[in-house]
Amino acid sequence: MKMFRNTLLGATILMGVGTTSAFAQEAAADTEQSGEIVVTATRRATSLQDVPINISAVGEEQLSRQRIDDVRDLADFTPGMTISDTGPGSTGTIVLRGLNASDSDSSGASYDDALGVYLGEVPLYYDFKLLDIARVETLLGPQGTLYGLGTLAGAIRNIPNRPDLDSVEGEVHGRFFGKEHGSKFGYQADGVINIPIITDHVAFRSATGYFYDPGFIDYTRILQTPGVSLPQPSGTDGVSEADYIANLKTRKDLNYEKTFTTRNQLLVQFSEDLKVNFTYAFQETKTEGGQYNSNGVLGTGKYQSAARYAEPVKRRAHLASMEINANLGGIADLVATTAYTDVKNKQSSDNTDLLLDLDYGYEDFPAFSSYNESVNTRKQFNQEVRFVSRHGGPFNWVLGGFYNQQKRQSDYREILPNHPWVEFGTQPNPDEVEYANYVTSKVTEKAVFGEGTFRVTPEWQVTAGARYFGYTSEVAGRSTLPLLGEPVSPYDLPSAGGTSKKNGWVWKFNSSYNITPDFMVYATYSKGYRIGGPNTVAPCVLPLDPTQQNVCALPNEIQFGPDTTKNLEVGIRAQLFDRKLTMNVNVFKIDWEGIQVDSATLNGIVGITVNGGKAKSEGVETSFQIRPVQGLSIQGTYSYTNARLTEDVPSIIAVNSPAGSYPSSPIQLDALSGDRLPGSTKHSGSLGATYSIPMGEGSLVTDWTATYRGDVVTRLGWDRAFGDKLPGYVLHRASIAYEADRYSIGLFANNIFDKYAVASVANDRSRVGLNDGVLLRYYKKTVINPRTFGIEARFKY
Repeated sequence: MKMFRNTLLGATILMGVGTTSAFAQEAAADTEQSGEIVVTATRRATSLQDVPINISAVGEEQLSRQRIDDVRDLADFTPGMTISDTGPGSTGTIVLRGLNASDSDSSGASYDDALGVYLGEVPLYYDFKLLDIARVETLLGPQGTLYGLGTLAGAIRNIPNRPDLDSVEGEVHGRFFGKEHGSKFGYQADGVINIPIITDHVAFRSATGYFYDPGFIDYTRILQTPGVSLPQPSGTDGVSEADYIANLKTRKDLNYEKTFTTRNQLLVQFSEDLKVNFTYAFQETKTEGGQYNSNGVLGTGKYQSAARYAEPVKRRAHLASMEINANLGGIADLVATTAYTDVKNKQSSDNTDLLLDLDYGYEDFPAFSSYNESVNTRKQFNQEVRFVSRHGGPFNWVLGGFYNQQKRQSDYREILPNHPWVEFGTQPNPDEVEYANYVTSKVTEKAVFGEGTFRVTPEWQVTAGARYFGYTSEVAGRSTLPLLGEPVSPYDLPSAGGTSKKNGWVWKFNSSYNITPDFMVYATYSKGYRIGGPNTVAPCVLPLDPTQQNVCALPNEIQFGPDTTKNLEVGIRAQLFDRKLTMNVNVFKIDWEGIQVDSATLNGIVGITVNGGKAKSEGVETSFQIRPVQGLSIQGTYSYTNARLTEDVPSIIAVNSPAGSYPSSPIQLDALSGDRLPGSTKHSGSLGATYSIPMGEGSLVTDWTATYRGDVVTRLGWDRAFGDKLPGYVLHRASIAYEADRYSIGLFANNIFDKYAVASVANDRSRVGLNDGVLLRYYKKTVINPRTFGIEARFKY
């Protein structure tokens, strides 16, 4: 039985890893059978102690035992990572080593180019469920040399199990659970099948699952008839029972999740030296509400939203790829990957407060309300070809080229249901559209890269690498105001836009020395980059008409430029006391320049990205595993990250002034040197134990883990810019299961003590209070999942 062979082996162990050829993957799998820790950092199977690259990894057994279903669950076991779980409506907000300068958001993000997220060899930013995944690897710090695209802060790689050419395999898994503060039970059902079609030559592997999370946020202030029902029928202090029955309704558990996911692979092996792997993956997620409360507005509670509308989100992603692995005469491995991804997000949300804030007199209509609709698509085509030496000797190398083209389309409009257009002197339209825009963009990146390693002595190696990149960014779009008589569709108006180009170099130097076979010291100095690109705001058509509402981006606001990081780190990796203790420690310092940070357009105060300022992140990351006696494993992590600005940035923090007065008069505050970067914790850690007791044909396995997330600030200059410092918290999870070779069954609980905590917020405290008698609902708090408990079973054949 392999159950304890590598118990927690991949969990929070700092190790080296890289993009892996099929040959290296197979060698790693074969070696892993013996219980040795094997990774593929340098494109070849290598013992953990010989790979001098800082990475945290969570192995297959730990993914299963800790019920880590997607990327949002990784931070508890990854030093240097902070993730705000904002619910199923987005991938979430992921921050590596504190490299984030933007405000926190209650709804998270569905795209982030500060870090790379990979499925196998394919770069994308999407939370595919972690079904049939061999391990998840998080490379911390800039990874611009070999990985490039979007690895300013690091990369997360989900490494799937590959098709097996020799045997029919299968697995079915189910989970049934309840959730505090929710009214329904949830479940998960998934399965894996592997079928050799032609022995030694063709095999098919499929992993498919359905996830239903019942949710726990109730929307208790939804309008019965928008534009007719009164949003605050009893005034600003609460809602009487009679007024509630006449105007409002409740929908329970709207932050539910319904996700269908499938990943299918076809491996064709022409010979031992030529293999092609085809992959198609699809995932679709639906929900109808955010994972946030409304800070007590109109008497709402900790797990209630005061939104006037349900806020549905539908996300789906297609991925198709082809990976070729070839042995070129024993001199080098060729790894060529071609991939296409198509991601689409469609959502709607309460837009009322935004329009009231514009001070166009909408509050004079007591039943006024508004919602918005947006559709965003991202289509990405990328290719990478690399050659990895296999000739042996003291010198090894990697050479390659990379191409990526990403096309984005954003469509947005704001709806005014049953609005009295004539009374307001505006122009009606059948779709009740008040404002609409579209933005299209195309970003194309090309790069060449190389890395070489020279082993000076059997104990000492030196590595150097570089990458040259260039990109072009094109953007076009237009906005329209039908209430002023303009066309309903912005596509009926001429578009405006712009183009920009940039290029540059990044590099890496690394060296390590094995003091003993079980004790390594290493050091790395590397540069990372993030390309610039277009803002998703319609460009202005100049000259502007000062007599009408202008919501657009000026020429200097259409695009933003690249930013870079330089990282210096030193670490040790050791196995002591006959390898019963594994420990890893590293210290790092990252300098960040040209920071991409959130700001707003001059016209319309619409969110955009701009460049400005410098920052520094310094810290320590540690992990350990102790196996004092047979069957017992104790493991833990700790990280300290001090990320802050190192120069003043004028007029970049938008607040309402004077705070709480309306109509709002946005002003821009200065960010100051020393301001803590938002979104990440200074202190985080975990401590857990796993104990396995032989019983019958299998073992009884118990697991307990406590995780700590320290306090987080929500924006730059939080203490003077009406932001928050969110308190830290400790969570506990536990499980007990009977595990045999072919089946397992067990009980589990997460957040055992039902801790209430806030993970992030939307907007800031300058946007609370009354706007001409209307109680605002701008400010929202994203809350963590409450206590969850259930049963699960797994069967293999």
